[in-house]
Amino acid sequence: MTLKYLIQKEFLQIRRNAFLPRLIVAFPIVIMCVMPWVMNMEVKNVKVTVVDNDRSTLSQQLVHSIEASSYFIFQGQQPTYQLALDEVEKSRTDVVAVIPQDYSRDLALGRQPQVLIAANAVNGTKGGMGSTYLTQIVTAHVNPEVMAMQSRVSTLFLYNKHLNFKLFMIPALFAIVMMLMTGFLPALNIVGEKEAGTIEQINVTPVSKWSFILAKLIPYWIIALFVITVCLLLAWAVYGITSAGPLWVVYLLSLSLALFWSSFGLIISNYSDTMQQAIFVMWFFVVMMLLLSGLFTPSRSMPSWAYATTYVNPMSYFIDAVRTVFIRGGGLASIWHQVLALCVIDLVMACWAILSYKKNS
Repeated sequence: MTLKYLIQKEFLQIRRNAFLPRLIVAFPIVIMCVMPWVMNMEVKNVKVTVVDNDRSTLSQQLVHSIEASSYFIFQGQQPTYQLALDEVEKSRTDVVAVIPQDYSRDLALGRQPQVLIAANAVNGTKGGMGSTYLTQIVTAHVNPEVMAMQSRVSTLFLYNKHLNFKLFMIPALFAIVMMLMTGFLPALNIVGEKEAGTIEQINVTPVSKWSFILAKLIPYWIIALFVITVCLLLAWAVYGITSAGPLWVVYLLSLSLALFWSSFGLIISNYSDTMQQAIFVMWFFVVMMLLLSGLFTPSRSMPSWAYATTYVNPMSYFIDAVRTVFIRGGGLASIWHQVLALCVIDLVMACWAILSYKKNS
């Protein structure tokens, strides 16, 4: 019965706060409606400049093919390679294609003309992909037989057949929403009561530590259910994307992640004396876990010492599991080891949250 009234107190505090109810509703809506459009790893709008030293009909056909590509923003032609490099130095272009002087003659004689492609690799991804796009266009003109042979190769894309990057990122956004909503709010909870002085009134009551911490955790599990439901509805309504696997597994994973972050937030709150201290400590761990989770880039691309951290990173388990369910249609049997790892981490963090709360009666 005591636990019931403590949970009511938590919801009353949230409802009476002028900011938190609006944040709980608006935050998942903004994340789901904005982030899938901007968190896109596909490289487009690469600025390209051409130096045509041949000035023949064939070389101009190549120039027009580059200009017509949807991946490029054609910046025009420069008379010399040095002037084109100056455009790169001024960040006015990303890739330079230099057509040699005897381009059309070499093609007529059956030779392979050497087209120079110089890419600005300050942004390695943009420079690498831009030069790859340009290489494909040049190869199609210089050696059409190779392109005809490549066209005979049949590629079958599994799971994400249309290569829709939003389908890849939306399950990962669930992790970000859960992390910020069920992590930061508990981190500010107990330390907020310390600053307000209300924690002293709790400490002189016969309320046990278990009841007190559970009353702090349960409201955020309910908030997690609400938030993940909003995210799923928006993914369906805005993008037409639904889970290929059972929804109850998605909810199970979300509750597991919510238990970790709410427990972790309360641990930080127990050890902090001010809200500023709690926010900075929480932000440090949030950034580290997010960047090392494989959310933006494959975790296998990280160095071996960094990849070893994924074994204790619940974000990594959640993202891998929810993408398996949401995109590939996997069930509980296909992600049992991620679920088991999350449960073990949740149990450790929940016990730590309870034991770290010092009740001075």
